[in-house]
Amino acid sequence: MYPILIKIGPVTIHTYGFLIAVGFLTALWLAARQAKKQGISQDKLIDLAFYCLLAAIIGSRLFFIFTNLGYFRNHPADMVKIWEGGLVFYGGLICAVPAALWFIRRAGLPLWKTFDIFAPSIALGHAIGRLGCFCAGCCYGKPAEGLPWAVIFSDPHSLAIRGVPLHPSQIYESVGELLNFLVLVTFRKRQTFDGQLFWLYVMNYAIVRSVVELFRGDEVRGFILPGISISQGISFLLFASAVFMLLKLKKKSGLNNRP
Repeated sequence: MYPILIKIGPVTIHTYGFLIAVGFLTALWLAARQAKKQGISQDKLIDLAFYCLLAAIIGSRLFFIFTNLGYFRNHPADMVKIWEGGLVFYGGLICAVPAALWFIRRAGLPLWKTFDIFAPSIALGHAIGRLGCFCAGCCYGKPAEGLPWAVIFSDPHSLAIRGVPLHPSQIYESVGELLNFLVLVTFRKRQTFDGQLFWLYVMNYAIVRSVVELFRGDEVRGFILPGISISQGISFLLFASAVFMLLKLKKKSGLNNRP
C-alpha cells in the first residue's frame, strides 16, 4: 500500500516502523494506566516494557532470519533492515517472555498480575502493528481473484506480490487481535485468578494466528510439513500450554481460597 510514509531528502520514515512505534506506545500507555489502578509501580512497568521491546525486536528479527537463511546468506547487510518489515511476532514473544520473567523477579513485581496487565495491551499494540505490515506489504496473503475485499499492491517498494488481487491477511490478523483485545478488557471484570487474562490472551491469539495462516501467501515464513507453517505449529503448542496453565492456575487458586 504505502511503504514509505514521509521522504524528505535523505530522511525516510517507513510506515511499518511508524505504526510499530504507535502500537508500542499505545500499548505502554494502556498498561501503565491499568498498573496505576492496581497499585503497581508505573516506572517499573515502563522499564519492563522497554526491556521486553528490545528482546522482542531481537527475537522477532532472528526468527525471520532463521526462516530465510538462504536469502540472508547472500544478502547479510539486509539482516538489520527491520524498518522494511520482517519481524516475526512469535520470535519476539519467545524472547520477550524470558526477559520479562528476569525483570519481574529483579524488580519484585507480582508475576501473573503483571502479565495480566500487559495482556490486553499486547493485543491492541499488535493490532496496530499489523497495519504497518499491511502498508509495507509483508506477511501478504494468497491470491484471491474475484474476492470483493481483495487488495492489489502496486507500490514498487512493497514487499508483496504486485498487480495480483490478494487476501488482506494482515488486516485479518489486525481485526483478530482487536477482537482479542475487546474480549480481554471485557473479561477482566470477571477475572477470578491471577494469570487468567494472560493465558486467555495466548489461547485466543493461537487460534487467530492458526486461522490467518490459512490465508497467508508468503512462502518464506517456513513450514514444518506441507500445508502446516512453523507459526501454526507454534500456535498448536501455545494453545495446549494455555489450556494447561489455565487449569493449573484455576486449581491452585481454588486450593488457596479454601478455608
